Amino acid sequence: MALYESGEMYLETILVLYKRGMEKVRAIDIVKKLNYSKPSVSIALSNLKKEGYVTVDANGTIEFTDEGEKIAKKIYERHTVLSQLLTELGVSPKTASEDACRIEHVISDETFKAIKKHYKNNASK
Repeated sequence: MALYESGEMYLETILVLYKRGMEKVRAIDIVKKLNYSKPSVSIALSNLKKEGYVTVDANGTIEFTDEGEKIAKKIYERHTVLSQLLTELGVSPKTASEDACRIEHVISDETFKAIKKHYKNNASK
């Protein structure tokens, strides 16, 4: 099943929360991070569970499935590379991050690989 932008955003947010040192990520953490309503997050998590991207234990702790983690890491990498590239082009860090957040969900794998290759080849120059 194809994952929509909002689903990718939730997966990326869960990954970011874990990367920031949270031992356990729960729905309330996503509510606070994204400033979304509890019902919206609950519905999204239910959909992500149903589609096999996350599991939620009896205590409400959210864990990735292998596929969910793969997608989260892919989106996170896109965000990071695109943000850095835009910043180096002179875009303010805030705008670069916001724009990268939009671009990361629609850019093709082919285009991102080309950008990443170009960026890495020219980063040391």
